[in-house]
Amino acid sequence: MCAALRERDPNVKVQVVDSYKYAALVVSRVVSEGYLQMVKTIPQMYRFIYRRAEKATEVGPFRTWAHQFTAGNLRALMERERPDVVVCTHAFPCGAMAEYKRMFDDAPPVVGIVTDFAVHAFWINTDIDGYAVATNEMRAQILARGVAPDRVAVTGIPVLEKFSRNGETRSALRARLGLPHDRNVVLMMGGGLGLGPIVAMMKELERLDEPVCVVVIVGRNARLEQRVLAAARGIEYPLRVLRFVDNVYDYMHAADVLLTKPGGLTSAEALVAGVPMLLFKPLPGQEERNVRYLTEHGAAVRARTPADLAAAVADLIEDRPKREAMARATGEIARPKAAREIAAMIVSLAERGKVSR
Repeated sequence: MCAALRERDPNVKVQVVDSYKYAALVVSRVVSEGYLQMVKTIPQMYRFIYRRAEKATEVGPFRTWAHQFTAGNLRALMERERPDVVVCTHAFPCGAMAEYKRMFDDAPPVVGIVTDFAVHAFWINTDIDGYAVATNEMRAQILARGVAPDRVAVTGIPVLEKFSRNGETRSALRARLGLPHDRNVVLMMGGGLGLGPIVAMMKELERLDEPVCVVVIVGRNARLEQRVLAAARGIEYPLRVLRFVDNVYDYMHAADVLLTKPGGLTSAEALVAGVPMLLFKPLPGQEERNVRYLTEHGAAVRARTPADLAAAVADLIEDRPKREAMARATGEIARPKAAREIAAMIVSLAERGKVSR
C-alpha cells in the first residue's frame, strides 16, 4: 500500500505504526505470544474461540477496554502527526480506531483492508469509513452487520505489482536466480514466521519420480533454518534454503509448484503470480477459511498430511489439463490492481476528510 500511494503521489507522507506498541501489555502479549502458542499446541481450542467470536453480535468487555485503552494512547500520536487518513491492515487497530472515532470529534477517516478471503466479526465496525475486501461474500457479511453499502468495496487483497508476470522468460529468470533448467522447481514457504512441518515435507518429496529442485523460504525463523539445513544433508535432490527475501515474486514466477500455508497475503501474491498452489497445514480460523475459498474456486489444491504431498505435487506437474484449469480459475479471482484501487479509495477519503474538518 505504501508503494501504491507513492506511485499516485511521490510526495505523499506514509508512516507505518505498530498499534500494539500503544496497547496494554497484556493485550500485546496475548497476541504476540499467546496466539502462536495456542495455534501450535492446542489448535482445537483456538478454532473453538475463533468460531464463537465469529458468531458474536456484541463486543465483549475486554475487547472494548483494549480498544479504548489503545485509542487513548494513540491520541498524542494523532495530534502530533495530524494524518489525513488512517489505514488498518489488521482487525485490532481497526477496532481501536473505531473507538478513537467515538472518543474524539477530530478523528480522521479510517480505512480497513481485510487481508484474508473471509472477514471475522472483529473487523466490522459501523464507524469505519471504508472497507476493502477480497470477495463479494465478505462484502455481504459486512453489510449484514450494519455497515453502509457505499463504505465497502470489493478490491481484492493488495500485493506488489511485481507479482504480476513481466516479460522475462522463465528460462532467463532461472538463470538469474541460479536455478536448474532441467528440473521442476518446487517452492516451499511457511509464511513470514516459517511455520509448518517443513522438514517432514522435504523428506516426503524424495518419493517423487520427477526430477525436482526445491527452494525453501524459512522467513524469519532462525530455528527452522537450522533444522532445515541439518535435514538437507540427507536429501538427494538439489535444495536451496533462504531466509526472508524481498524478491519472493521472482521465485514464484520461476516455480512450477508452490507449497505454502494459506495465509491471505501469500495466497493473494500467488494468485497474481499465477503459480499453482498446493496448500498445507492451515492455521485454525482465517487460514482454514482461505483454504475453503481457494479450493472451492479451483485456484488451489490441499494436502492434508505430509504423506499426501508427493502424489499431489506429481499430479500438478504431470496433469497439464488440471494445471490449465487451475490457471483459468486463478485468473478469474486474482486482483493484480487491488493496491491501486485501494490507494484511490484512501486518497478520496483523505480529500473528503479535509473538506469536512
